Amino acid sequence: MSHLEIAAIVFAVWNIIVFTVYGIDKHNAKRSKRRISESSLLLLAALMGGLGALFGMCVFRHKTKHLKFKIGVPLLLLLNVAAIVMYFDML
Repeated sequence: MSHLEIAAIVFAVWNIIVFTVYGIDKHNAKRSKRRISESSLLLLAALMGGLGALFGMCVFRHKTKHLKFKIGVPLLLLLNVAAIVMYFDML
């Protein structure tokens, strides 16, 4: 398996996890249960989980009214993509 294939699998799995975390937080919000902090949700997006976070926001309609998420998550996704491009340019 090549480095690219391994990186793609890790990226996909991580973003599925981030997507799931956003879903769990939305589920907990509806039931007044313990929540995941906004800073943790944004940190997950910053740590190469921007795609999962953006999909989580859209699918679960979660944090879509918060400006720091509406702007922050897409920007973090762009930073994620830039980091990936820079990494593979270095190889």
